[in-house]
Parts: sequence; structure tokens; C-alpha cells
Amino acid sequence: MAAWFTFTIAFSTTLISQVFGWGVFEVDLHEFKNHKGLLANGNACKPNCRTYFSICLKNYQAVVSPGDCIFGSTMTPVLGTNSFSAKDSGTFPRPIQIPFKFGWPGSFSLIIEAWHSPYGNLPVDTNQDLLISMFAIQRQLGAGNDWLQDTLSVQQTELRYAYRFICNDSYYGESCSKKCSPRDDRFGHYTCTRNGDLSCLPGWKGKYCEEPICLEGCSERNGNCSKPGECVCREGWQGAFCDECKKYPACKHGTCQLPWQCNCQEGWGGLFCDQDLNFCTHHRPCANGATCMNTGQGSYTCTCLPGFTGVNCELEMQECDSNPCRNGGICTNLESGYMCTCLQGFEGSHCEHSLLTCADSPCFHGGKCWEKDNGRSYMCECPRGYTGLNCEKRVDKCTSLPCANGGLCLLQGGMRMCSCRAGFTGQRCEININECAGSPCLNGGTCQDRINDYTCTCPVGYGGRNCDRVLDECSLRPCLNGGLCTGGGGPGKPPPACICPSGFSGPRCEDGFQWAAVSLAVGLVALLVLLCMVGLALRHIHRQSRRQEAETETMNNFSSVQRDNLIPASQLKNTNQKVSLEVDCDSEKSNFIHKNYHLDSYNSKSKEFKDEKSQGDKSLIYDKCLEDKMPLSRMYSEKPECRISTICSSRDSMYQSVFVIAEERRECVIATEV
Repeated sequence: MAAWFTFTIAFSTTLISQVFGWGVFEVDLHEFKNHKGLLANGNACKPNCRTYFSICLKNYQAVVSPGDCIFGSTMTPVLGTNSFSAKDSGTFPRPIQIPFKFGWPGSFSLIIEAWHSPYGNLPVDTNQDLLISMFAIQRQLGAGNDWLQDTLSVQQTELRYAYRFICNDSYYGESCSKKCSPRDDRFGHYTCTRNGDLSCLPGWKGKYCEEPICLEGCSERNGNCSKPGECVCREGWQGAFCDECKKYPACKHGTCQLPWQCNCQEGWGGLFCDQDLNFCTHHRPCANGATCMNTGQGSYTCTCLPGFTGVNCELEMQECDSNPCRNGGICTNLESGYMCTCLQGFEGSHCEHSLLTCADSPCFHGGKCWEKDNGRSYMCECPRGYTGLNCEKRVDKCTSLPCANGGLCLLQGGMRMCSCRAGFTGQRCEININECAGSPCLNGGTCQDRINDYTCTCPVGYGGRNCDRVLDECSLRPCLNGGLCTGGGGPGKPPPACICPSGFSGPRCEDGFQWAAVSLAVGLVALLVLLCMVGLALRHIHRQSRRQEAETETMNNFSSVQRDNLIPASQLKNTNQKVSLEVDCDSEKSNFIHKNYHLDSYNSKSKEFKDEKSQGDKSLIYDKCLEDKMPLSRMYSEKPECRISTICSSRDSMYQSVFVIAEERRECVIATEV
């Protein structure tokens, strides 16, 4: 019943939170200025502008326009006249709140309108003539407790205000859409963080903080808890951390590893470990680490450690009792150990070493022996090249030749020499080799000598130990003629490439386009074309002049013919007999064409001329005329029956005349083409 009641309360709380919304948009009006007391239409308020505000919250618009207040709206009472501040508004609740019933979208449009109330109370219907000013903004806004200050000016009015969006209790996040209600009951034990996440109360864990945290160290396998800090053992286990098993209840001298066991201790036996098996186990009579062995019937024997004796090894033995001193040495017990006093000729902690004398020839390599301490010891005088107590060591010649800088002295063939470390030379390795002498740094790098090495300071664009690696090939400016270098930034980047300007090509833009040769060729062609045009123009002018001369001559001939009109046959015949007429074909430039017409009948007085021959025939006759340059009378001299006198005139002339004379009949007919 209690659980059902708790669930009902939680469900009701969630439902109420959903109904009343997830957040609140707040507007705090600070100050409004309307010094001139004017309406938006420019009229003055009478007597003063009793100002109230209408606030409309809607969705984000790029250009804010009036319309439905989708997110909510509210209206204030009259807060003051003309210019006033929030502290003058009296009991008006601050700030102005517009509750939100869904997740905050993060952006909004806000319209604040200032209205004039003529009678001091809010009108039922808004009259646009009473509008003082309208302020409109659109913003991006996240949920939070901080106020955002703003100032707006429209015409003669100014409004200072602040706004924010805060989440209701139990709602969190940028959009106030995350629900979290602290609780401490059977359904969970937690509070809420600033982000709306669950934060378990001390001693609780789990997704909803419903699992208690047991006593630290409590066995998870053998114990549990119903509240924090407990360690309740399962059946068969005991102890503060439930890590001790329970023995069988009747077990006397036994132990267990699992519940209800009875593992007998040493010296005990039986089902309940209540039977005594040996005296050693139960009474431990042997002292000083001695080993006890049961011999039956409650008897035993003790095996003592060295230095102890007695039935139970309870007596400590004297160290001199074991006669540790050899060769007749005298043992003396001390508080911690013993001391041996050796006879003459022996030494050592147990007098185990015999002393040598010169009689024993202890000196090697021909050394001379001298007695000391009345013959109890000796001293060897070593020959050159040997040393040591018995002249057993060869003298190290390197001791007189110290090698510098870590060099190693070596003996080779009786000669001493120093083996130097890398970077040093000389008889004693005292000279530091200049590694920069060989100029190892390439591409203009600067070498710096070190003790056993060198370093290269590379110029821009090079790297590596010896400046032999190009870091950025473009820094070397490989492109010529103003080319732009790209790439070449080092390993992993593309090789350098040159982007050539107009007129150049090649990997480094080294090949220039031969503009000079091209310009010269173009100039020559242009000059040749110009000369051809001038030649054609001169030829045309010359042809025109020759044509005009030919036309003038033709007109003169035609005028004389026209005056005579018709020539008697006898006169024409006599003239033809005396003078041979020639064809006028002097100019190849003139476009004269000889036309030959034949009369159909000698009896006809006039006859129309036949159609003109084809242009090909005319050209042939004209070309023939040009080649031969002879009079037509000569051409027809082989035919005595007829002679022809022709006056060649221009094609464009107005008249063309042909005279045909027949020798056989002695008649002459003149045909004139008009």
C-alpha cells in the first residue's frame, strides 16, 4: 500500500510538472523614456501617456513581423506616464514571466509594444492610434540564470530591459527538457547535478542509486546489506566482513575452510577433533627450536639445535666445548662467540694458517727474503719490474703514463701506448680532433666542433646531420622567370612544382616563348599584306585611268561615224582598197571586246545583230588579239574575198559598229548597233 502511494505521488508530480511547463521566459523592464509624450503617429497624449506594455514571445524570425504569439504573451498594467523607471511602477510584480509548456528551442523573437491607456485602465480592444512604440528583437538564447541586458530605441522612445530563460524545478539542460527530481526513498537515493544527471547520496550506487554500498571489505560472496555500511552474513559465515566460516557445532580442536567443516588441528583426531594423538603437539616440551617426536604412551624425544643440550634442549652449550681452535690454539669463550689464541707459526681465526719464514723461500722471481719479528715473519726485496708481498706481481708500466680524456694505456712489445677515445689523438690523447676540418656541413651550413662530435647549423630549407636534406625545396627558389613554387615541403609531401607565368614553360619555367620571333614573323606578314593591298590599289587605279582613256577615244570615233551616219559603198570600197583597217587592241588593261557579226542577206538594209558569243569565246579572241598585236586586215589577208575594218570600243560604250565589205560582189553594207 505504501509503495502504491509513493508511486501515485511520483506520477502526479511528474504530470503536474508536464502541465505547468518546463521553463519560464522572464522579462525585466528597467526604464522607459518618452520625453515628448508622443504617440507613434506623432500626436501628443492628453494629458500624459499612461503607458502599459504588451509582450509577445514567438518563434525565431529573420524579420520579426506581428502575428500569433506562439510561445506566449502577457500584458502589464499601467506602469507610469511618459518616462519612468521600474522602481516607480509600484507593486507590479517583477520580472514579467511567460511560462513555457515544451522544450526551449534555443532561439526566439520578442515584440514589446508600449500603449497609451487614456482612462488609466487596460482597454478591451487595442486601438492602433494609441500605440506609442513597438520594439522587436530576435536572438539565440540558452537556458540559464544570467540576465542579458539590452537597450532599444524607436523614434522618440527608448527602452532598457533584461531577459532570460530559466528552467522549472526538476528540469535541466539547454532546452529544459531533461527531467530530474531528487528523492530518498525505496525508488532511489539521489540528488540532481546542474546538468540534470543523477548524483547518488553517500552510501548508494546503481543506475537509480537504489543499491546500498555495504561495509568496506565486506565479502560480496558471503555477505550483503540493506542499507549503507552494513555487512550481513549469509548462513554458514561469520565475522565483521563475513569472511570466516562456521565450524560444526560439536567440533573442539578443529578448523574449517567451508561452513560446517571440522578439520582437526595437529595432535588431535576423531570426528569432532576431541581425541589427543601425541604429547608433542599438545604440550610442546622441546625448547629453543628443538624438534619434538612422539614415542608413544605420552613420551617424546627432543632433537636440539646446535649450541643447545638437555632433555628438552633447554641448556645452552659453550662454544669452546666444540674445540674450534686448531693447531693447538687456545679457545676463550666470549659474551658473543669465542677467540682462538694461536701458537707460534700459526695464524687465522681458528689458527688454521701456518706462518711462512725465509726458510720457506716465499719470495718469487728472484726476490731477496729478509726476516722480521725475530724470525716470525719476513719481507721480500723484489727485483726491478716486480712488486707485491712475495714479488708475485709484474710492475704495470702504464702507471707512469696516464692517458688523458679517458684513453686506455696498453703494453705492446714492451712499449707503452695510449689507445684514445674517438675524437682525441696525441701520445697521451691530450689533443681534441677538430671534426669540422673536413667541412662536413653541406649547402652552406656552419660547423661547430664538439668534444667528440660536431653539429651543423643549417641554412633555411636544409636539415639533417650534414645539412644534406632539403626540408623545403621551394625555399631554394628553383623556379625562374617569376614562377610560383608549390609542394616540396619535405617527407610525405609532393615534390616541388613550378607554376609558370604566361609565356614560359619547362620544369623550372626556364623555356620562354619566342615572342620576338613571333612578333617579327607577324610584322613581316602584315607588311607583305600591306604591299599587296597597295599593289592591287595601284593596279585598280591604273586600270581605271586606261579605261577612261579608251572610252574617250571610242566616243571620239563614234562621233565622227555618227556625223557621217552612212558611207556610200563606192567610197567605203575605195577607202578599204587603199587603207587596211586595224583592230585597236593596244591596252591589256582596257576591257575591249571585239564583236563580229555576219549579215544574213546582202539584200537586207538592216538586220538585228545576233546574240553575243559566250564569254569564253570573247576571251579567246581578246587573248589572241593581245598575243599577235596585228591588224585584223592582216589576219584576213589570206582571204582576198573580204576585208574587215572594225572599231573596237568599250563594252560599256553606248554604240558598237561593225563594217563588213564583200570583195566578190563589190557591195558594202554598214550595220550599226545602237
